[in-house]
Amino acid sequence: MTLTTAKAFDKFWDVVSLKDPTTSTVAQRREAVDTVMRKAFPSTSTMRYIKSHLIGSMGRKTASRPFDDIDVMVHLKVDDTLWNSTYSTNSSGFLYRVRTALNNTSTVQKVGARGQAVRLFYADGLSVDIAAVVKYSTGGYGIPNGSGDWLSTDPLVHATYLSERSSALNNNLLRVVVFAKQWNKAHSSRLSSFHVEMLAARTFSTLGTNRRKALRMFFDHNHYNLSVNDPAGYGGDLSSYLSLNMRTEVNRSLASARDRADVALAAEARGDHGEAIRQWRIILGSRFPTN
Repeated sequence: MTLTTAKAFDKFWDVVSLKDPTTSTVAQRREAVDTVMRKAFPSTSTMRYIKSHLIGSMGRKTASRPFDDIDVMVHLKVDDTLWNSTYSTNSSGFLYRVRTALNNTSTVQKVGARGQAVRLFYADGLSVDIAAVVKYSTGGYGIPNGSGDWLSTDPLVHATYLSERSSALNNNLLRVVVFAKQWNKAHSSRLSSFHVEMLAARTFSTLGTNRRKALRMFFDHNHYNLSVNDPAGYGGDLSSYLSLNMRTEVNRSLASARDRADVALAAEARGDHGEAIRQWRIILGSRFPTN
């Protein structure tokens, strides 16, 4: 049977979506982090383990294959005296204390610090990035910014925002987000994963199940429209990391994808699924199925 364009998208979803046994591995690693952090930072410590949350694309349910890390936010409570005397102006010291504690209590292959997080390396390549944070009484969390200061953020608000947008769009948003991220990966990954998610979340007022038309709308709506604010209110314009040249390249890529999507939609409408699939494969990358 000839593969239709809609069926090709269904097969592509099977290729890129998160499935067992990875979901089981993620749950096991999250539980292991909890166990290790409770041991490293007990209730008698000047830094105490409070709670952990799965964050990042896996926490927001927008992860897609391939991926090589899991993001876990760990809330630590620092004694006021220690915070005021040491860590309020020295997030690097806070981070390295976390790394040292994990080196002493974790049985993983290797523990390393990356400026903002502590990474647990596993033999299978699926590492865990532990984002150790403090909770501010005024709201949000503080995370080391990589240069000794603190950056305000709230990944829980991000997850809630995306979940609410998905619900408002009849639960059709997340699959489009994953496909949009595949387009980004196939074309030099110029946009951050989180930026793509937030662009997609603000693109639609209504959304049906035709992902081909939805992607075309995503490309068109965000062409020369890359600015979008952090829904948690801390990060400002999420496009601020883009240089002028990068913006030019992203906008050129969006325009090309939109134009190819138009060709693909027209081909599908006249029954030429082979041409439609060829165009979508250029847009979404070589893993897009042809048969």
